[in-house]
Amino acid sequence: MVDRAVRRRRRALFLLFFLPGIAMSSWVTRTPDVRDQLGLSTGQMGLVLFGLSIGSMIGILCSGRFVSRFGTRPVIALGTLLIIAGTVVIGMGSAVRSAPLVTAGLCLFGAGMGGGEVAVNVDGADVERITGTAVLPTLHGCFSLGTVVGGSAGMAATAVALPVHWHLTLVALVAMGMLVHALRAVPAGTGISTAPSMPGPGPVSGQPSKRKVWKDRKLLLIGAIVLAMALAEGAANDWLPLLMVDGHGLDAAMGSLVFVGFAAAMTLGRFSGSFFLSRFGRAAVVRASAVSGAVGLLLVIFSDNAVVAATAVLFWGLGASLGFPVALSAAGDSGPDQTARVSLVAVIGYVAFLVGPPALGFLGDHYGLRSAMVVVLVFVAAAILIAPAADTRDRAAATVAPAQRTRPGTTPAEQHQGDRS
Repeated sequence: MVDRAVRRRRRALFLLFFLPGIAMSSWVTRTPDVRDQLGLSTGQMGLVLFGLSIGSMIGILCSGRFVSRFGTRPVIALGTLLIIAGTVVIGMGSAVRSAPLVTAGLCLFGAGMGGGEVAVNVDGADVERITGTAVLPTLHGCFSLGTVVGGSAGMAATAVALPVHWHLTLVALVAMGMLVHALRAVPAGTGISTAPSMPGPGPVSGQPSKRKVWKDRKLLLIGAIVLAMALAEGAANDWLPLLMVDGHGLDAAMGSLVFVGFAAAMTLGRFSGSFFLSRFGRAAVVRASAVSGAVGLLLVIFSDNAVVAATAVLFWGLGASLGFPVALSAAGDSGPDQTARVSLVAVIGYVAFLVGPPALGFLGDHYGLRSAMVVVLVFVAAAILIAPAADTRDRAAATVAPAQRTRPGTTPAEQHQGDRS
């Protein structure tokens, strides 16, 4: 029964990662159309995207506290509902040509992503602990698969000139059906903190340390990896179609096709991640990912050949695919109080993913989007140097309390059931 429940829960999390991927890419592939309908410059589009940043910060700052108090299930539900509502409002704003309404929709969307996705990652890390296998890369692969599906649909909608508001309304209806189906398999109570504070690394005896998790140097280095790789992913999600249209002279449909290629590369990298992690370890995988992302960004920024740039996007996508989920797994293994550790690193990641890219719009307005991506390149290059911080398995074995270890003769799922009892 426990194994069946865990399998159902894992499938539900697959769907809950897949859903925001569809919603995000549906919006992203229509950004050229929305910009043209609103009559905005790149800098003005950055101001509109700032609504995403505001909402994201609200969701991110509230997520850890809400998960600790109420558990992941209600936070996931609320966050996903905000994503759906934001998608509808963005479509309405496009229909009436109102930049403030689109900004408000992005604010709702960002609040849902910032809050709900942190909770989904905490729940995914808990499933990873129960099963003893790498689950987060596959879960994030479902997000990327959602971006491929949503991006492909968005490209088709762009090609046939389907109005943005009808397109996004249809996406919202599909997403609502997914949420209702998936939420029933997510258990209540995951992530609720019973401690008065969030301890950092403590003694093996299990007594919490007075140090906060944000004072853990190793954890902050993991957070820096997440920041760099999430920024690489978020920059593509927000700007890649416009980057290819304005920076390399492609039309809107081809710009969307390049984004679908990026999303497909992300999906491939994440679904194959467990294979490489089991053979080479986290540090080597993170370093290889950062190198691939840096090479891709370098060619996209400095090559004047549109074909070379479009091909390089595949390296960009492969490079950005594993940094975020692998670093979250590393954070969960870095010491006691897994919820606090995963929440902190997820918050850093979603700040970079959702808040960082709009700032690139302001740079793009003054220097061009290609030049603005140099900032992303610098962060990804730095991740190559700090990749060893992702190797935390030995540290987890040394810091986890004996009572939290799997008892001899029991499976992780049986241990989890006993802990719940």
